[in-house]
Amino acid sequence: MNSRLLLSWKTLHRTWSDWRGSDSLPTISPDLPENESDTVAQLLAECVAARHGVVTARQHAVAVGELYLTLNATGRRHFLEILADRFAVDQDQVREVSRRLAQSADDATFRHQVLELREALISPRQQLLQQFNGLPQGVKFLIDMRAELLRFLPESPRLKRLDYDLQQLLATWFDVGFLRVRQLDWQSPAALLEKLMGYEAVHAISSWRDLRHRLEWDRQCYAFFHPVLPDEPLIFIEVALVKGLASSIQSLLSEKRTEIPPGKADTAIFYSISNAQAGLKGISFGPFLIKKVVDSLRQNLPNLKTFSTLSPIPGFRRWLELLLADDTSAPAKNALVTALRQAAQSLSIEPGLGNVMEDPRWLEQSEICDLLKEPLLSLCACYLHERRERDGSPLDAVARFHLGNGARIEQLNWLGDISAKGLRESCGLMVNYLYALDEIQQNIEAYSQEKHIASAPRIRKLLSEQETRQGPLSGLKQWGNRKGKV
Repeated sequence: MNSRLLLSWKTLHRTWSDWRGSDSLPTISPDLPENESDTVAQLLAECVAARHGVVTARQHAVAVGELYLTLNATGRRHFLEILADRFAVDQDQVREVSRRLAQSADDATFRHQVLELREALISPRQQLLQQFNGLPQGVKFLIDMRAELLRFLPESPRLKRLDYDLQQLLATWFDVGFLRVRQLDWQSPAALLEKLMGYEAVHAISSWRDLRHRLEWDRQCYAFFHPVLPDEPLIFIEVALVKGLASSIQSLLSEKRTEIPPGKADTAIFYSISNAQAGLKGISFGPFLIKKVVDSLRQNLPNLKTFSTLSPIPGFRRWLELLLADDTSAPAKNALVTALRQAAQSLSIEPGLGNVMEDPRWLEQSEICDLLKEPLLSLCACYLHERRERDGSPLDAVARFHLGNGARIEQLNWLGDISAKGLRESCGLMVNYLYALDEIQQNIEAYSQEKHIASAPRIRKLLSEQETRQGPLSGLKQWGNRKGKV
């Protein structure tokens, strides 16, 4: 058992003491072997079957939760598999109720059967999980449980059914209307600042000095909380106040940057949005997050006119590598292949995207930068604007978030992030998504209904110039559609 889990067990064991029943827990090996699975299944069945009121039901939930926390990673995966496999919806019952519903002869019978069907569709595992909502730290327990479940999914796909139940349950509890936003500064509690450092997932905070630098007047941070978890931030949003669009994250975070007076800043750059609770992945808070921060900024700094992001493009390089490995020919792709070959020759290395990107010397040679700039920007515009999932949404997860929240693709930034991570994920490119306040609702509706991607004239011009100069993008489009998600 790792130290973090041990601490969680001790904390919850103490927190749940008032709810603990008199029955002792069964002795289960940490890795929950197959020959002990029936014992766990029996305990879960007793919890589901409890019909003795709220107190008894929550005592059973405490027993389940404490047993789960005594297991190691293998045991917890086995535990979740038992919950997923043996406590699903009763299919025979659903079929029988559905049959009676279809044969309902009058409105009263129909309504009664609808209620029965709703009850039948609530799985036993859902009934059990709902009991944690009434326990102190019970919701946090479920969030952490789902975070572990998501890590187990690749090796145990059948956990998807349980994940669906957990996600729906958490989405119901974490309605955006309950969220509260709080601005952080250097005087905020140290425990909260430590969490900001630990959870920052976009641009790592290297030290307390770096953190203080990000909390100066022109570098602000906002945290979102839910009443059920008053001391656990859900999301952090970091903002830089500048003049004009920022195009480089290194310049934006540099300690040597030139500070501007508060009244001179006209642009707020959202440069990091970090989810602090992995178990809430996939639960959307929509444009609420951005809107709350924008409202706060406008109230305090009325000179701000532009609200934009400086965002990573985490899937771009992976998409490029798959594109280059495919045998399909397209002018845009061929231009990059030629540029990479010439760059590799100048560096005296083997050709290939990875070889060039991982050789830091290319950044120091303007000739190589000029060779790569045009084909990479063109393909990145295509990746963000043209490449789609099967449902029509963009391949890039960050793009899906901002476009779905009403932003538009405003500007691509060459060498916007030349850190090792930036080169590894996006060949050093970054993108500005602009939140034009008078266009947000229109963009949300167009994206939601038609998956229409709003983009600035400069982006559309880049795509148009590429098509004029190198020929139609049809070859690349067919490649992307035929391959599906890459």
